[in-house]
Amino acid sequence: MINFKTLSKIALTGILAASLTASYAQQASSDSARLKIYRATPARINDVIHTKLDVRFDYKKRYMYGKEWATFKPHFYPTDSLRLDAKGMDIKNISVVKNGKNVPLKYKYDDSLSLNIQLDKVYHNNESYVIYIDYTSKPNELKVKGSAAINDAKGLYFINPDGTEKDKPIQIWTQGETEGSSAWFPTIDRPEQKTTDEISMTVQSKYVTLSNGKLVSQKKNADGTRTDTWKMDLPHSTYLFMMAVGDFKIYRDHWRNKEVNYYMEPKYAPYAKDIFGLTPEMIEFYSKLTGVDYPWNKYSQIVVRDYVSGAMENTTATLHGEFENQTKRQLLDSYYDFGMSTIAHELFHQWFGDYVTCESWSNLTVNESFANFSEVLWAEHKYGQDVADDQNHQDMAQYLGDPAAADKDLVRFYYVDKEDVFDDVTYQKGGRILNMLRNYLGKDAFYKGLNIYLKTNAFKNGEAQQLRLALEQASGRDLNWFFNQWYYGAGHPVFDISYKWDDASKTETVYVKQKQDGQIFSIPLAVDIYAGGKKERHKVWVNGKEDTLTFQVASKPDLVNFDGDKIILCKKTDNKPLDEFAFQYFNAPLYMDRFEAIEAAQSKETEAAGQKVILAALKDKYYGLRLKTVRALKMNNQAVHDAALPILTALAKSDANTLVRAAALTALGKLKDPAYMNIYKDAIGSQSYAVQGAALTAINGIDSLQALTLAKGFEKDNLGALTQAMITVFATNGSSEAWPFVYDKFTAGDVNTKFGMIRNFGAMTGKVKSPEFAQQGINEIKALGIKYKKFGGVGPFIINMLNNIKDDRAKMNDAASAKVADDAAKEVKDAK
Repeated sequence: MINFKTLSKIALTGILAASLTASYAQQASSDSARLKIYRATPARINDVIHTKLDVRFDYKKRYMYGKEWATFKPHFYPTDSLRLDAKGMDIKNISVVKNGKNVPLKYKYDDSLSLNIQLDKVYHNNESYVIYIDYTSKPNELKVKGSAAINDAKGLYFINPDGTEKDKPIQIWTQGETEGSSAWFPTIDRPEQKTTDEISMTVQSKYVTLSNGKLVSQKKNADGTRTDTWKMDLPHSTYLFMMAVGDFKIYRDHWRNKEVNYYMEPKYAPYAKDIFGLTPEMIEFYSKLTGVDYPWNKYSQIVVRDYVSGAMENTTATLHGEFENQTKRQLLDSYYDFGMSTIAHELFHQWFGDYVTCESWSNLTVNESFANFSEVLWAEHKYGQDVADDQNHQDMAQYLGDPAAADKDLVRFYYVDKEDVFDDVTYQKGGRILNMLRNYLGKDAFYKGLNIYLKTNAFKNGEAQQLRLALEQASGRDLNWFFNQWYYGAGHPVFDISYKWDDASKTETVYVKQKQDGQIFSIPLAVDIYAGGKKERHKVWVNGKEDTLTFQVASKPDLVNFDGDKIILCKKTDNKPLDEFAFQYFNAPLYMDRFEAIEAAQSKETEAAGQKVILAALKDKYYGLRLKTVRALKMNNQAVHDAALPILTALAKSDANTLVRAAALTALGKLKDPAYMNIYKDAIGSQSYAVQGAALTAINGIDSLQALTLAKGFEKDNLGALTQAMITVFATNGSSEAWPFVYDKFTAGDVNTKFGMIRNFGAMTGKVKSPEFAQQGINEIKALGIKYKKFGGVGPFIINMLNNIKDDRAKMNDAASAKVADDAAKEVKDAK
C-alpha cells in the first residue's frame, strides 16, 4: 500500500504534509500506557480454508446483502467454537452446513464487532467444517476510525450512489487493509490467515466488475442484472480481498501468457496504455530479479474515485487512487513521478506482501519496506542510477525529517494502534535499510537471499527473522549485528566528520563522531581518497562514538569522500572546505556526490568555487539536479545574476525537461523584466501544463490584464500547474466572472488538488467582488478545515486563512461575509 501519509508527503503542499508528521508525533505520545502493551500475534485457533461469497448491492441504502459459505478447520488444538470479525452487520442466520442442509448455530455478537459462534461439536485439525452466514453489510453506519495512514476504515465504499454529484461516476469498491474486509464479510481478519475464495457479484448489467483471480462466469438475470463470479484458486490473506463495480473501460494487455488489464473511467480510457503500459516490462523485471515468476493468474489495475489512501495491492487486482488518471499532456510533466513509482510499488507487493505476507502488523516491514525499495529498483533498471539515487534520497530525507521517527523500531511490537505502523519508519527507513543490505552483501547474494525467502515461505507468512536467515543462507555471513541495530533498534547515526592532513607523515586523518542519542551504530562503509589524479577506495568500519581513521597518501588529497557509495542512512555534517566539494562535483560519480556539492555551493554562490559549481549544475546531465539548482538560484546577487542569466534564459527557451524549463521560466518571471516577454509568450504555446503555468505566472507579474485574457482562454483545457497559475491570475484580479471556474475546480478536486489550490482559493475568496461567491468559498474552506483538522497543523492554518478573509471582506465593507468567515473560524476551532 502507498498510504495516505506517503501520498501527502509527495503529492500535497507542505501544509498537510507537515501537519501529518505532527499528527504522528501526537498519536504516538497520546497513550503512553498503551505503548507499553506487547502486541502479540493473536493465537490461531481456527484457520480459514476457503471463502465463498454471494453479494448484491442496495445503492439507495448503501447496503450490501451477502451470503457466505466459509470453510474452516482447527489450526492445531480441538475446538468447539469459532470467533469471526464482523463489523457493524445485521446477522440473519448462522448455520453449519451438514449434508447439504443448514443447521442453525448459537452465537453472540459482541459490540457488533465480533461473532462468537458455538459449533455443533468439537472439531479436530484433521476435520474441516463449513459455516453459512446470511448477513447485511452497512458500511456507512459503521462507527470506525481511520488514521493518518488510511483515512477511513469502513471496508466497503459507495461512491456517488445516487448519481447526484456532477462529473463523478457511480462506483463501488473495497479497502481491506488493515482489517476492513470484515466490514463486508465475516472472517478471521488477520494477515496470517490465508484462504482461497470465490466471489459472485450481482450488479446492474451496464457495470463492469473486478475481483481477485479469474472471472469464471457471467450470468444474465431476468431483472436486468448480471452475476459475475470471480475465483481465486491460490490462498491469500483476507485483507487482500477486493471488489470493484462501475462504468470502467478495460484495456487488455498481457505478460507472457497472462492477462494484464487496466480498468479506467471512460474519460481516461484512451490514456490507459500511456499510464500503465510499462506494467508487463515491470513484471518481467521483478520476476527475473527475484527468481520467482509472477505467481498469480492475472494482474489488473483499476483507478477509482475518492480512495481513502494512495493505492492498495489486492492480490491480482491493485486499486489506485485517482491521481493515476492523467492525460497525455499531464504525462509530459510526469517522468518518474509519484504515479509511476506507485505502479512499481504496488506490483512488487504481489511478491512481498501477497505471495509472502507479514506474519503480523508488527512485521509490516517485510511487506512495505520491500515495496518502497522496489521503487528504487525499477528506477535504477529503467531510468538509470541518478534517478534511483534521487528516489532514494527523497525517501531518506522524508524519514530524517520526521521528528517522531527516530524513536521507533522497524519491527515494532509496541504501538498504540496497528495503523501507526504505516509510517516513515516502515516505508522510507525500511526501504533505505534494504538498500544498505544490498550494498553490503552485493547484489547477487542479496537477490539470492530474496529468492530463498520467497520460495521458503510461498503462500505463507514471513517476518524479519526469516528474511535474515534467508540472506545468511545465501551469503554465508552472519547478519544478527545488522538486524539487531536496524530492524530491532531505533534511530540512525548522526555523523560529524572532520579531516586533518599531515604533510610530514603523508597521513590523512578522518575524525568521525556519532552525535545521536541512543545506540551507537556499527557501520561498514567506503572512504574514497582522490589524490594525484587517482581514486583509492578504503573499506572501513565505524564502530564507536568517536572513531579516528588514518590513511597513508602520497600527496595531499584533493578530496576525501566519506561514504563513497552514498548509501548509509544517516544525518551528516561533513566539514570539508568548499574547494573539496567543488572537486567532488566534477570528479565523484554519483548523484549524491553532486547533490552534496550543490548544497555546499548554494550558501556560497558569491565565492568562485561556489559559483563554478552552481553554473555547472545548471547544465547537469540529470534534470533533477538542474531543477534543484534553478529553484535555489539567488538572482538578487549581481554576480550570480550576470553569470547565470544566459544559462537560465537558454533553459527557459528549450530545456528538454518540461519541469526544468518551467522552473527556469519561474526564475526569470521573478525578475519582472518585460525584456523576456517573448520567451513567456512562446512558452504559452507549449503542450506542457507546467511550462504554460510558469509562463502565465511570469506574464501576470508584468501585465496582469494580458495574463487575465490568456487565463480566460485556457478555461476549457487546463490541468495541474496551468490551473494553479490561472487561479493565481484570477485571484490577483478578484473577478467575479472567473469565480465559477475557480469554485468548480476546487470543489471537484481531490484532497491533493484542494490543498494545492488552497492559498490562491483563499486569496480569491477574500477579494472576489460578489458576497455570494465569497461565502461559497468560506464554506468550502471551513469544510476542508473540519475534515482534516485531525492532522494537527491544518486547523490553525485554516483558521488563520479564514481570519484573513474576514479582514479582507471587512475592508470591502462586506460585513455579512466577514461574519460568515468569523463564524467559520470558530467552527473549525471548536470541531472535534
